[in-house]
Amino acid sequence: MSVMKKPDLTDPKLRAKLAKGMGHNYYGEPAWPNDLLYTFPIVILGTIACCVGLAILEPSGFGEPSNPFATPLEILPEWYLFPTFNLLRVIPNKLIGLLSMAAVPVGLVAIPFIENVNKFQNPFRRPVASSVFLFGTVAAIWLGIGAALP
Repeated sequence: MSVMKKPDLTDPKLRAKLAKGMGHNYYGEPAWPNDLLYTFPIVILGTIACCVGLAILEPSGFGEPSNPFATPLEILPEWYLFPTFNLLRVIPNKLIGLLSMAAVPVGLVAIPFIENVNKFQNPFRRPVASSVFLFGTVAAIWLGIGAALP
């Protein structure tokens, strides 16, 4: 069951735009060809130019050379993997840890289907999605900080 969002046809601004043939777009400008042909290439080329400029002006260092005979005291993953690393470290049963890690993308995929019955787009009027987002953010930050501690 899906919720169809219909425009408010009693709105005088929308009725005036519909009378001019502008459709339901409140901005009054179609995406094709204006945005797709003129704006997007400029943004893409600007992003590429910024990345190339930063790579030329500030190249990243390689760090110290590796020593295959010296193992570090604690091996840590990259910073964006800290929450899942700490989740595996905190949960004593590894199978439950792996299932909890698999539950994260499954839960993220399920949220739009659970929240589809709500017709509002405002996050303050969608308490389920907002609370899941806030809880997930706080839990990820807490697990990420915990992974960096010994």
